[in-house]
Amino acid sequence: MALIYDAELRPGKMELISGWLPGTWWFPSTDPVTVRKVASFRFDDPEGEVGIETHIVEAGSLLVQVPLTYRGAPLAGAEEFLINEMEHSVLGRRWVYDALGDPVYARALEAALLSRQPQAAQYLANDGGRELMSETMQVASTGMPDGAGLVDAPASDPEGWATSVLTEGGWEFSVVRLLDVDGRTAPDPSLTATWEGQEIPVVLAWGLPLER
Repeated sequence: MALIYDAELRPGKMELISGWLPGTWWFPSTDPVTVRKVASFRFDDPEGEVGIETHIVEAGSLLVQVPLTYRGAPLAGAEEFLINEMEHSVLGRRWVYDALGDPVYARALEAALLSRQPQAAQYLANDGGRELMSETMQVASTGMPDGAGLVDAPASDPEGWATSVLTEGGWEFSVVRLLDVDGRTAPDPSLTATWEGQEIPVVLAWGLPLER
């Protein structure tokens, strides 16, 4: 479960992402860009300390996946993944990270891909308690392939995608940065999503065992 507050953010999330994208190695332009939010979803942090939110945004003609983590204190050793600091009118100062450098995100992605852990239900906090929010996208995992699927897994990632790679629990997970909306597939276990106006599942991430 993710508890969401009706809060003022400085800078706002889209402003923060717009300023960050041109400086990444995988974004194809260094020119200033203004992004528009398409949809988002969250994973659960079992400890309830770290916010884990993935945004799908339009940046010009590109559709970009931006996984973020929000922390109440700096993450030691993750300086290169720090995007910016944010003032949250309810929670105070937050440190916003590219989630690919956050171990909490790595464990959540592992749970989603290998155990089909669903996206977190989101509740809006209000004076009377909390209210379940509607999802803006639907995320699905194929889960673990059978033994034959693992044996037949490709020796390397599919070509042509801008991906970032992290390792966790004996697996290599590839997270797609620039999304393909035309039905392209990836090896199982894979994570896909649909949202309003996008009925064809879009690949967000996939995993391959490190020993294969």
